[in-house]
Amino acid sequence: MKTQGVHNEQISSGMPHGKYRHFLDVNPVSLPDRTWPDKRIEKAPRWLSTDLRDGNQALIEPMDPARKRQMFDLLISMGYKEIEIGFPAASQADWDFVRSLAEQDAVPEDVTVSVLTQARTDLIHRTVDALEGFPRATVHLYNATSPLFRRVVFGHDRPATKNLAVTGAQETVAYLEKRLGDETIVGFQYSPEIFVDTELDFALEVCEAVIGVWQPEEDREIILNLPTTVERCTPNVYADQIEWMSRNISHRDNVVISAHNHNDRGSAVATSELAMLAGADRIEGCLFGQGERTGNVDLVTLGLNLLTQGIDPQIDFSRLDHVRATVEHCTRMEVPARAPYAGDLVYTSFSGSHQDAIKKGFEDRERRLRAGEADIWEIPYLPLDPADIGRSYEAVVRVNSQSGKGGVAYLLSSTRHLNLPRRMQIELSRIVQRHTDIGGGEITADELWNIFADEYLPAEAGENLEPWGSYALTSLSVSSEEDEHSSLTATVTENGVEHVISAEGNGPIDAFAAALSQLGHDIHVLDYAEHALSEGADASAAAYVEAEIDGQVLWGAGIDPSVLRASVKAIVSALNRSCR
Repeated sequence: MKTQGVHNEQISSGMPHGKYRHFLDVNPVSLPDRTWPDKRIEKAPRWLSTDLRDGNQALIEPMDPARKRQMFDLLISMGYKEIEIGFPAASQADWDFVRSLAEQDAVPEDVTVSVLTQARTDLIHRTVDALEGFPRATVHLYNATSPLFRRVVFGHDRPATKNLAVTGAQETVAYLEKRLGDETIVGFQYSPEIFVDTELDFALEVCEAVIGVWQPEEDREIILNLPTTVERCTPNVYADQIEWMSRNISHRDNVVISAHNHNDRGSAVATSELAMLAGADRIEGCLFGQGERTGNVDLVTLGLNLLTQGIDPQIDFSRLDHVRATVEHCTRMEVPARAPYAGDLVYTSFSGSHQDAIKKGFEDRERRLRAGEADIWEIPYLPLDPADIGRSYEAVVRVNSQSGKGGVAYLLSSTRHLNLPRRMQIELSRIVQRHTDIGGGEITADELWNIFADEYLPAEAGENLEPWGSYALTSLSVSSEEDEHSSLTATVTENGVEHVISAEGNGPIDAFAAALSQLGHDIHVLDYAEHALSEGADASAAAYVEAEIDGQVLWGAGIDPSVLRASVKAIVSALNRSCR
């Protein structure tokens, strides 16, 4: 046998990689004594939802006023305390929506609305005018600071870019004092847009200049938003940038560092989490990652990531399917089936080995809870308890051609309360495999039950199935003696012909198997199990029998209000299957 060695040689893909430059070659970050790798997230950050601003402006069809209001009410119900509600100077539609929230007293006293404006006097004035009547509001001022934007978009040098930020901040402060009275608690946020591509020393210089205008102090914070407007570096590099700024910025106790991360490289969640480790106090994003290009960071994923680490996310995700449905309605964009936590398939396992592990995990959890152990969630392949977000367990395991005994057994257990013995699980999974191989696709819980009923309950049939089988139990009488031997008499029909059979044995099951020899069958019971299907006086029982019948080893199942009749029916089931 030959084995494969290590492949060290790299062959060019032919892709034009030479036209791109490594991020650190353009914007190097030196932080050899970085501390964020040794830290851990201990609490939730402050959250800001920008679904109604950044999320809305990225939609093919922006939300109308009704859908905007529905989205706003959803965010309030989930517990978000800071919500960016629009760019009121950008359009009449944005202005009207912002004003509607104020005029209808739609904003709770403890919620801060945020509005965005560019550093232009006319836009600043109209933005501040829109805030009249809100209990708490933040004006978010921004201008682009990166070398590429300075050179290509605006034709500004460093002094001109810094001056634009300073004059914009001065105009904002002056007009806030002139326009809004004491009835509104006002905050200020500044973004050096394209921060991730801006030289750190210049980003710090501009931010310090804006801080000098606002003059933060106790009870007068300033929010500095340091965005990956376009995600262009690995998350660790952004974390270094955040830690560097956090160390070097003045008035740090009164400065809130906010991270606004996009997902262009597919790592916005990691970028945001590392930013928290590096000193970010606040995270801005959208539900399910809606937003420009590949989207803003997903607030649902970030929040539930915290929950699965034992940290209170401070947001209510207990009705996640409702949240998803509302967002899909408002944005007219679907949440992918594999989206973390919320997708249709994320708690679903088709693989046989996965299903078996999940089934055993639930059984282990039940044992631990019955023993009085702490309610700690530890289930293979399920980092989150679906019940915590309002999901049922019925969708956890689904059956297709890739499924094994664990999935089949779990689905029957969760939907029909049937706890099949392990060897019977193996037998049934092979039967189900034949169906999926022939028909393809997924088998639903109802279809699985019909396969089971057709195979094991021939005389009773399942939904939409015709009864079949040569033998059926008509009547049964059992008497036990002191030595635990049982005397049994039964009436069994064979293709419609009645036979009265009787025998003695070591218990009713042994006696019935012996009685069936009178019909010409050699039956030996190898294994037996039974359990109740429900609680109460009218509960039914399920019984399972493994038997060797005329040289074949196979299982039978019986369901009846009487445990004894269920057991005897299980033998009849195995006998019918041997004849089939």
